[in-house]
Amino acid sequence: MTAALLRTADELHARTRAGRRAVVMTMGALHEGHATLVRAAREIAGDRGEVVVTVFVNPLQFGAGEDLDRYPRTLDADLKIAELAGADVVFAPSADEVYPGGEPQVRISAGPMGERLEGSSRPGHFDGMLTVVAKLLHLTRPDVALYGQKDAQQLALIRRMVRDLNFGVEIVGVPTVREEDGLALSSRNRYLSAEERRTALALSGALFAGRDRHAAQEALRARAREVPATRARAEALSAIGESRAAADAHAVAKAVPGGPAGVRAAARLVLDEAARTKPPLILDYLALVDPADFTEVGDDFTGEAVLAVAARVGTTRLIDNIPLTFGAAS
Repeated sequence: MTAALLRTADELHARTRAGRRAVVMTMGALHEGHATLVRAAREIAGDRGEVVVTVFVNPLQFGAGEDLDRYPRTLDADLKIAELAGADVVFAPSADEVYPGGEPQVRISAGPMGERLEGSSRPGHFDGMLTVVAKLLHLTRPDVALYGQKDAQQLALIRRMVRDLNFGVEIVGVPTVREEDGLALSSRNRYLSAEERRTALALSGALFAGRDRHAAQEALRARAREVPATRARAEALSAIGESRAAADAHAVAKAVPGGPAGVRAAARLVLDEAARTKPPLILDYLALVDPADFTEVGDDFTGEAVLAVAARVGTTRLIDNIPLTFGAAS
């Protein structure tokens, strides 16, 4: 199947289709992460539907001093990757097509959630992102649009915009794609030297450390619940494999740091070590947040959460996150 390269919305609207249209929005420089999104879109659209990949480097979401000018433009390669992954169309509009008459005077505001984490580090970024997403949803007229979970705050804001402003489109999040060593795929990874890339592994390493601490805590809590409170101290300690100098099973289950505090502490250790390497990792933020509004969760939080990190290695800024679930204490 050969993917059509279209430049205008009129060309796209003139196409006939029998099934659903699924759209994957990108800024180009496609990699396996984007290809995964396209394959997911193909599965959703089915044989009768249509998959559209947009390629547009949006100037509104780049702040002063950011990498708009050096952001990679690789349309020929993008077209091949999209085609192999199952796209029917690559829609690569000009700036004039997306913003006729220049920068729009009316824009989407991301609101309070857009001012946290990424929004605090990159003022105005999410307003520009939502504005172009809204524009591209109108220009492409999809039934469903897919976005990567690596940009968790972006995904949450798009879902909120679609709900709050009554867009008639389904939003689907697709899990983060990683290299074999854990580094999340990103178009910006190409800027990293070999030494910088080794340092950058601390982002995923910190997240995995937090996840592993959480899993260990939950396993310990589950094991402690199985140990009767009346069992002798030595027998209880033996049952959960703890040192005899430790508290009994029920005390261990409530030990600090535990829950969100323990997750943050485990992740922070990895990031602190990376800050002392050469080249160093310069941390922007480490946050454990409620995905509903991206506010920090408390130590007694239960439910879905996102452990997120952003840092700079050399001149390259990277982000990553993983989802976690905190169960109610027994």
